[in-house]
Amino acid sequence: QVQLVESGGGLVQPGGSLRLSCEASGFTFSRYAMSWYRQAPGKERELVARISITGSRSNYRDSVKGRFTISRDNAKNTVYLQMNSLKPEDTAVYYCHAETYGDYQDYWAQGTQVTVSS
Repeated sequence: QVQLVESGGGLVQPGGSLRLSCEASGFTFSRYAMSWYRQAPGKERELVARISITGSRSNYRDSVKGRFTISRDNAKNTVYLQMNSLKPEDTAVYYCHAETYGDYQDYWAQGTQVTVSS
């Protein structure tokens, strides 16, 4: 079955770093664009970063530009989100998302909690 298994979330101090990982199985990972979304309590889910199928292009919401980096390793069926200089407002549940086109399909991971607090 399709699985997107996240790891790397947790509690970190302001200014610290975390790396989230999302390992995929059950579908052809290299045919899917990958994204990270997040949702804080009382707020809408928002796109954080997206990376193209080959990793040649990526984009970020303005509030994380220069601090977060999305990457993918198609040989490992894994997408990463490196988060540096973390701020309390980055606190949220983070979800990885897979999306393909033509015969459109998408999949969501279960979410992992990131808490930035002193």
